[in-house]
Amino acid sequence: METVSYTSQWTAAARALESERDDALFVDPLARRLAEPRGFELLDKYGGGGLVEFVAIRTRYLDDAISDLVGRGVRQVVLIAAGMDTRAFRLELPDDVTLYEVDHRALIEEKEKRLAQIGAPPPSVTLRRVQADLTGDWSAALRESDFDPSKPTLWVPEALLFFLTEKQSRTLLRTFAANSAPGSWVAVDILSRELLRNPATQIFLSALKSDGIPWLFGTDTPEEFMAGAGWTVRDVKEPGQPGAGQGRWPYAVQPREVRGVPRNWLIRAELAHP
Repeated sequence: METVSYTSQWTAAARALESERDDALFVDPLARRLAEPRGFELLDKYGGGGLVEFVAIRTRYLDDAISDLVGRGVRQVVLIAAGMDTRAFRLELPDDVTLYEVDHRALIEEKEKRLAQIGAPPPSVTLRRVQADLTGDWSAALRESDFDPSKPTLWVPEALLFFLTEKQSRTLLRTFAANSAPGSWVAVDILSRELLRNPATQIFLSALKSDGIPWLFGTDTPEEFMAGAGWTVRDVKEPGQPGAGQGRWPYAVQPREVRGVPRNWLIRAELAHP
């Protein structure tokens, strides 16, 4: 698998640890096996600074976004760079929902092999895995998998934008918009720019860079960034706030006007009207 795909294994490892808590925010019974072989090793290497807690909080926030918007009538959910995600198996969604997992071929093949070895149950929704190069025209491959751009869609690029440049991130979001009908949404996590330059995060970020998985993009004005890509932010939260892991984040949540604070943004945004 590509180097960046190992991050999907550490994400699975963090989800496994969360699932085994008495007060778990969610339960992912497949996560531990999907984290192999390097997920827990990588989590031990990078797992300080609230990483495990953030993965858990982000997972629950996006789970809630999916459940809420499907409840409002969205029937297409597209997970971009889906990695070792198992929402198609563990979320209780109506059987007329189609969930698309878009990722590169090697990861999809590896995931399918592992799920077969585990003896995973059938997905609870219609699941279509789309092999695509996310640096190319992946939307064509999505449409070839019966995706209908005339229907409202929820796009979920989890743990992806910080691996991209600002230009690439904006292009990705604009591609979502170009393939979206009115009533479409994005649920996404974005780093703050301050997180990328704060002295407290440099050891962690340097380790990622030395392993070939640098974090590149963050913004301190997420509403403006999303608006520039065609999306209107309807909800923005930080870990530790109500609806985003309140009581589970190990740091105090600082008011937005306080400068110099590393932040993670959890966002729901609606397709802007033309």
